[in-house]
Amino acid sequence: MKPGQHNKPDPPLERDIAIHIFTASAAMVGVCLTVISIVQTFTRSHLVQTLVDEILAVNAMLFLGACFLSYWALRTRSSRRMHRVESAADVIFLLGLSGTVLACGMIVWAAAG
Repeated sequence: MKPGQHNKPDPPLERDIAIHIFTASAAMVGVCLTVISIVQTFTRSHLVQTLVDEILAVNAMLFLGACFLSYWALRTRSSRRMHRVESAADVIFLLGLSGTVLACGMIVWAAAG
């Protein structure tokens, strides 16, 4: 250890996960909004465009919700509350991620057809 450095403990795993959910979900909001604008260019089917747009819009809202919840988990002082809020952020983030995979599959299917 160098002089002048303090030995700081590593952040708990829960806090580390909340930070990752916060940054990843914020980035995924931007990805969803970008893909919504790109879908119009690559798909020929109006039905697929509409469905993908709606799925991605819902996903953007889910990721935004996960972002808010993970931020709340980082800011709360109660360990019990942090665990509950972070668990909710996990579930919402995974739902959004699943919806994004579904939307990507639909885009590929529409582009191939």
